[in-house]
Amino acid sequence: MLVLFFALLLVVGACLILLAPALWTKQIYDSYRDPRAVNCPETHAQVAVRFNAWRAALSAMRGKPQLSLADCTRWPERAGCDQACIHDAEQAAPPPDLSLVRSYANRVTHLPALAAAFAAWVLGVAWHSEYVFRPLWAKAVGLSDQQAYDLAGQLTPHLLTVSCCLLFSYGVAAALAWQGSRSVWRGIQTSLTLWLVISVALILVNPLSNTPDLLWIEGGYTFLAALLVGAVNGGLPLPRRLLPKESR
Repeated sequence: MLVLFFALLLVVGACLILLAPALWTKQIYDSYRDPRAVNCPETHAQVAVRFNAWRAALSAMRGKPQLSLADCTRWPERAGCDQACIHDAEQAAPPPDLSLVRSYANRVTHLPALAAAFAAWVLGVAWHSEYVFRPLWAKAVGLSDQQAYDLAGQLTPHLLTVSCCLLFSYGVAAALAWQGSRSVWRGIQTSLTLWLVISVALILVNPLSNTPDLLWIEGGYTFLAALLVGAVNGGLPLPRRLLPKESR
C-alpha cells in the first residue's frame, strides 16, 4: 500500500514539476501560431507568413526560440527562399506573455510546504504509535506486536513516510501556486481533492489486498494529514521578505 502510495505521489509530483515548462511551451506556441503580415524583402509587397509554432515552442525549452516559416502566401512557388522576413515577422506581434509562468514559479512557497510535511509526519508517528493504532495496524497487516515494534525502529519506513509527506505537501503547494491564491479553505480544498484522487487510484489499482481495518486506519490518517497539509500550506503566514512583490 505504501509503495503504491509513494509511486502515485511520485507521478503527481513529477506532473506538477513539469507544469511550469508546459505553461512556458504553451505560451510560446500561442505567440507564434497565428499568421502575420510583413513586407516581402524580394517584392516589397505585403504577404502573410506563419511560423512553425511547434519548433519555436520546443526549441524555447533549450534557450531562445528557433524561428522558421511554416507557410507563406508566396509559397509553394517561392518555398525555397531564404526567409529573410523572419525578423520583421517576429516584430509584427508582441512577445509571448510569460506572466503566468513566472507567477507559478515564484509562488511555490517552501516554508509552508516543509512545515506541512513535518506536521503530517508527526501526525503519522503518533497515529501509528503503540498507544493508538499500532496493535490494530499490526494485526491488519499480519505482523506480531514484536515485529511491528522492530519495524517502527527501522529507518526505511520513516524515510518512505517523510518522502510521501514531502511529495504530497509540495504537490499541494504547487497546485496553490498554479491557482494563484493562498488561504486555509483553498488549501484544504486543494489538498482533499489530491487526496481523493490518489485514494481512488489506490483502491482501483489494489482493491482486494487490504483489510477493512487497514483501510480505515490508513484512510483516517491520510485524510487528517491531508487536512493538516492543506491548512498549513494555505494559511501559514509568510515573512514579508518571502511574499511576492505585488503582495507587499
